[in-house]
Amino acid sequence: MQFADKTAEQLNNERFAMLEDIAKELEGDVVFPTCFDASVQISTVMKSKTASVQRIAHEIQKDPLITAKLLKLANSVVYNPMGKQISDLGNALARVGMDTARATALACAMQQLIRSRDLNNFEPISNRYWVHSLKTSMIARVIARRLTRINPEIAMLAGLVHDLGAFFMLDRAGRYAELAERPRTVEFLIAQWHESVGNILLDSLGLPEEVVEAVKEIDVPRAFVETPRSLSDVVYVANLFAGGFWEMQLLDIPNLEEPKELSYGRYTELQAEMDEACQEMISMF
Repeated sequence: MQFADKTAEQLNNERFAMLEDIAKELEGDVVFPTCFDASVQISTVMKSKTASVQRIAHEIQKDPLITAKLLKLANSVVYNPMGKQISDLGNALARVGMDTARATALACAMQQLIRSRDLNNFEPISNRYWVHSLKTSMIARVIARRLTRINPEIAMLAGLVHDLGAFFMLDRAGRYAELAERPRTVEFLIAQWHESVGNILLDSLGLPEEVVEAVKEIDVPRAFVETPRSLSDVVYVANLFAGGFWEMQLLDIPNLEEPKELSYGRYTELQAEMDEACQEMISMF
């Protein structure tokens, strides 16, 4: 493990072919892993201002996995506290909203990606990012609903995709035998570069501009967020409560201290609700 203990600064000086290839790839049309095909198509339809619910439902139904997950989510306690079960996709879309539908499609793609054989060597890293993303999405939804007037579903979507660049980088890292033998090195590289990669990916997927802007610099410590006033604030705090402090620790930030938000009563009072929502989402996948 020649590079295992190198600092972020040293790792940035290593000219890995993966980073060079990713930079070249992102200069043109982004080629997503094939498991994202359905998500890309659904996003394309959703971007149309004239797309009807029926048309969107038709596109979603082309992928049985996304359809099944969306129906399961619509009937979960989070979205169906009264216990009224539905089996029609159109009704499910009406219940959960389009942003949640898009998030579900992306979550399915992310889950399929981390289960690919190419990522076997990175299983601990990929699983950590996967669970972290699910938790951030649901915690963001709780914070937005309880403490702000921000749309909880757009907060959920932003929370889910805030680390999308990490999944893309893991997919590319699996193609390099040298990196596959050094997962710790890959972990540092992802911490340093995944946000820049993710910004381009989110834009390519046609996600709302407010989501793309909200997830920028989420892993960079900021002034104490006493009252979340923006979507970015919501995702930042959600990221912390989902365990995101470990990502900050990989950035070699001087004098890094545990964020005050993690012990602030306004947020900790929601801990039980956050935990319940996270468990509900994780159980779906």
